[in-house]
Amino acid sequence: MFVITLSYLVDVEQIDEAMPAHREWLDAQYEDGIFLASGAQVPRKGGVILAAGLPRLELEARLSLDPFKQKNLASYEVVEFVPRVVVPGLEALQA
Repeated sequence: MFVITLSYLVDVEQIDEAMPAHREWLDAQYEDGIFLASGAQVPRKGGVILAAGLPRLELEARLSLDPFKQKNLASYEVVEFVPRVVVPGLEALQA
C-alpha cells in the first residue's frame, strides 16, 4: 500500500484551473482499482492519495501522467507501507 502526498508548487488559482483534468486522471485510477481514497489536505496546500495493488515503479509511472505533475504544479512523496493492524471492515487493506 502507498500513501502519496502532493504539495502544491503554485497558487491555488492555478491548481483550480488544472483540477478538471486532474480529477479525470484520478477517476481513471479509481476505475483501474488502484486508488482507494484521495482528497485535499487541510489547510489546502496539497492532497493525499491512498493506492494499492501495483508495484511502486508502475505507481510512479501513473503519477507521472497526472496533469499536476505534467504541468509542474505539484511535487509528490510516495511512502510504501504494510498495514499490520486495521479496524474491522478494512481487512482488504492488508492484502
